[in-house]
Amino acid sequence: METLESRTFDEPDEIRSMEKTTIELVGLAGGQIQRTTFEPGWRWTRAVRPIAGTDLCEVDHLAYVVSGGLHADHEDGSAGDVTAGDVFRLAPGHDAWVVGDEPVVLIEFQGIAERTRG
Repeated sequence: METLESRTFDEPDEIRSMEKTTIELVGLAGGQIQRTTFEPGWRWTRAVRPIAGTDLCEVDHLAYVVSGGLHADHEDGSAGDVTAGDVFRLAPGHDAWVVGDEPVVLIEFQGIAERTRG
């Protein structure tokens, strides 16, 4: 068992690109950590809905905002904003978009929390 695992986004395992979006993924601790950059003007319903094939984003997000601002509307009518320095969870069933003229950079954790709870 390794006592220290270390990765860098300078050498991601995978890079995904779509409209106004860059996602860099690294594997760590049995899950993935991703750095996502959304350019100004990005909105989930325009950029991702055609690919996902769902009306709203059905992913459960756990992330840290490095820079920029993001707004989310949830299907239950709730809404909110996150900005640089915020750590957040966004439940499935939402639309989100960049607020302002600065790119949004997120560090998102996938699969790691579930593994540590087990």
